[in-house]
Amino acid sequence: MTTRKTFIGDIVTEDFRAAELFKNANIDFCCGGKMSLETACTEKGVDPDKFLQDLEVLSETPDNSGQNYKDWDLDFLCDYIVNTHHKYVQKSLPDVFEYTQKIASVHGDGHPELVEVAQLFAELKVELTQHLDKEEQVLFPAIKEAIKTGSQDAKDTIASEIKRMDAEHEFAGGAMDKINQITNQYSLPADACNTYQVCFKMLSQFEDDLHIHVHLENNILYKKALSL
Repeated sequence: MTTRKTFIGDIVTEDFRAAELFKNANIDFCCGGKMSLETACTEKGVDPDKFLQDLEVLSETPDNSGQNYKDWDLDFLCDYIVNTHHKYVQKSLPDVFEYTQKIASVHGDGHPELVEVAQLFAELKVELTQHLDKEEQVLFPAIKEAIKTGSQDAKDTIASEIKRMDAEHEFAGGAMDKINQITNQYSLPADACNTYQVCFKMLSQFEDDLHIHVHLENNILYKKALSL
């Protein structure tokens, strides 16, 4: 039963549809997944009792989405993350980077926050590129090896890599959260050109995907992998 003390990551793990409620409340359910519902709501000025009511209504609605990630086999979940979220990041990073640099150059004088956005995303681009490579080359193969053979070396690798990955997720989530804040949730000024508009739309989509991506890893994949 979900209460004020339930971790928000666990709420989304049990019913992925709750992710939309957290998104609408601007509550981070991925990197902030170990925060209680009460604490998360208080930080964002949201009534936790009202939020609990919304969750109850959701739970009473039949779920035909098929998004039961928590029930998927670990090796399948690894492949899904690579083929869905890693590929999205790899495809999107160069374009979003180019757009953030361009609008900072053109509009930075009138909107100095864009310079910070460009810098944050440039750092994020470097970090995520290395992060995805380590997952695909080291962590995910170790998870599959541990499943297949029970190798202690693979389990040791899993433990050490996940500790590092958690810190990298904190950085990535923090960078996107900061971008969200300084752009006032991607609000467009009156003088926003088409490139400006496209850039903010892409940043918003990138953040949405990152939240799901990190949730699947932090709150499902990593927990299961550490219990092997």
